[in-house]
Amino acid sequence: MLLQPNISNTDAIRHTAGLGWSVWMRRAGEACFRFSRSQASGTARGFANTNAVTAPGWLSARRSFPFSKALVAKRMKSLGTELHSLIEPLRCSAPGWLSARASVNFSTRNQNHELGTVSGCDPSDAVSAPGWLSASASESFSPSGYHLPVLPEEVIGMMEAGPGKFIIDGTLGGGGHSELLLKTGARVLGVDRDPEALAHAEKRLSVFGAQFSTFHANFSEIPSYEEIAAGGLADGLLLDLGVSSRQLDSAERGFSFMREGPLDMRMGPNATMTAAELVNTWPEAEIARILFSYGEEPRSRRIASAIVAQREKKPFATTLELAACIENAVGRNSKIHPATRSFQAIRMAINEELESLASILESASKVLKPGGRLLIITFHSLEDRMVKRFLRHHSQPYIDDPTWPAPRPNPDFKYRLISKKAIAPRQTETASNPRARSAKLRVAQLSGPELPTPDIKKS
Repeated sequence: MLLQPNISNTDAIRHTAGLGWSVWMRRAGEACFRFSRSQASGTARGFANTNAVTAPGWLSARRSFPFSKALVAKRMKSLGTELHSLIEPLRCSAPGWLSARASVNFSTRNQNHELGTVSGCDPSDAVSAPGWLSASASESFSPSGYHLPVLPEEVIGMMEAGPGKFIIDGTLGGGGHSELLLKTGARVLGVDRDPEALAHAEKRLSVFGAQFSTFHANFSEIPSYEEIAAGGLADGLLLDLGVSSRQLDSAERGFSFMREGPLDMRMGPNATMTAAELVNTWPEAEIARILFSYGEEPRSRRIASAIVAQREKKPFATTLELAACIENAVGRNSKIHPATRSFQAIRMAINEELESLASILESASKVLKPGGRLLIITFHSLEDRMVKRFLRHHSQPYIDDPTWPAPRPNPDFKYRLISKKAIAPRQTETASNPRARSAKLRVAQLSGPELPTPDIKKS
């Protein structure tokens, strides 16, 4: 009978299990390392580098991206979190003002070549055309490329649009809200900073003739519109804030961290820089500040440090490069992609979204007739908080302070709240349009010359 060392069964099991676990962990770690080196976790793979020739236009080069109804039908998950096939769809050049592009800083500092163009891009099959918009609007635009109008019934009901009314759609996009307003018989002015959106909406809504007109501008510039400046005030102003689904789903626009595209994120040619310029040139402290202020990103300093360290090795050129850098810096601990807040912050910074919102809030009373209605749809807390506080303050006839003997008239009183609480989408709408789930509609009416006198108890 063979003699064995006096080792308890428990110790033997522990010893065997310990060796097995360590070997398994080491092999798993090696596998994960190999995977992470070949593909950033959470990002799409199989994309080749963008090769495009430069051409006149503020978006001087592009790889066209197929955008079909079938593709939209599959994207019924929440904004920015849907998964995509690992097989890259076939790309081919197509007509359109985005027919060729490269990420470029649109500013007066780069005027050593034609306006809006940049040198050094690789050849491509993209076809360029003369003009600061590289080509005319694409004939292949599909209405499904733009998001469904959010809160359509609520907007029409609250706007009280109808024949003889003049309504301004300050965020035209694909023209969904404008179409609904036009069908009531109202005359509509569509405003948008994106030339592609204007071209699409003009074609889509051409059946309404002179009832519909457009203004290529940021909504903060509405007071400068000729008719408004001449005293032709509006009966209603609608703002549907944020990025459109068409912009988000177009890889060549550079808004999405789920698709390969150049780091651009400009909503229109009036933006003074691209996302690439911001992340490649701004000081680390400034990057951290905008990530925290505009994206409410709690790990802003860590991300900013990682961005600066990475750009010293190689400047950022594509969306997936930036998304991978952010994910490597903070990891992934939830269903929400770790780059979500950072991409939002960078987009808002280069397009000056909060500044534009603050401007139109202050000037809306100069655009509307007495009794005119202001409708604002927001999608995240920063915008909604700004709108809520503004309307709450400007809808109070009197203001009070503990140090005052009595309430005093509010010099900023201008509006009456039609709905004291934000209006949220119905469950039926979010089921068919998941991107509407975070939308909030706030409604106010511009007061007439006489201030109401509420019953206030004197203290």
